[in-house]
Amino acid sequence: MKLSITRLFFLLSIFIFTGLNAQQTSVMVRAKAKDAKFIGSSIGGAKIYIKNAETGEILAEGLTTGSTGNTDKIMNSPWKRNEDLSEENTAGFLANIDIDEPVFVTVEAHAPINKKQATVISSTQLWLIPGKDITGDGVVLEVPGFVVDILSPQTHERIPETNEVQIMANIVLMCGCPVTEGGIWDANQYEVKALISSEGEQIQELEMTVGEKPSTFSAKKNLNAGLYGITVYAFDPVTGNTGVDKTNIIIN
Repeated sequence: MKLSITRLFFLLSIFIFTGLNAQQTSVMVRAKAKDAKFIGSSIGGAKIYIKNAETGEILAEGLTTGSTGNTDKIMNSPWKRNEDLSEENTAGFLANIDIDEPVFVTVEAHAPINKKQATVISSTQLWLIPGKDITGDGVVLEVPGFVVDILSPQTHERIPETNEVQIMANIVLMCGCPVTEGGIWDANQYEVKALISSEGEQIQELEMTVGEKPSTFSAKKNLNAGLYGITVYAFDPVTGNTGVDKTNIIIN
């Protein structure tokens, strides 16, 4: 019994000593869409993971929440060294991690987390040092791409052969920023096409044009009876941003 009590006190002393030496270290992590704004609450956020790079242990995880940021500051104003692009309400995830020695970590952003066909992983690595907070803009991970959602036709929709197939897609930046003619994210800069395939072979390529409703592109086509796959892609030749969505339909 004495040995058990002695061992218990020994373990408690180690725990207390370790706890006293551990320091809370704050790390702000933000996900920023390439050529656009921060990924926040309006599109469901980015899922952030901070992991011990050696062991893979997750030290912190959470969602970026808040606004996409100040459009004029981010997109129109010249950037100066050491000047934050973020503001108080700009989307981010603040992690508070207790560490007692420097830890080399991997920081990942899975974004936008609620759009699975568009979600990509952006990551970086850095050292965290006990008590040395990383705040302000913090760790900013760039997330390239477009979110492409095919609105019409619906998945596995049956369409009479006599009907024209209306292909419609919604296309936004990874932060949810809208695509419009002549806007900050100019629809005329982007290549948007629908690829129609049957039995695994591409048979049609249609140019999609922007409509009156922001971020909406469409094309029309008559198809013979059969099974078809439709792929819609968006491509920005200036930044290299890309995005894709797919669906399947039946013409009968």
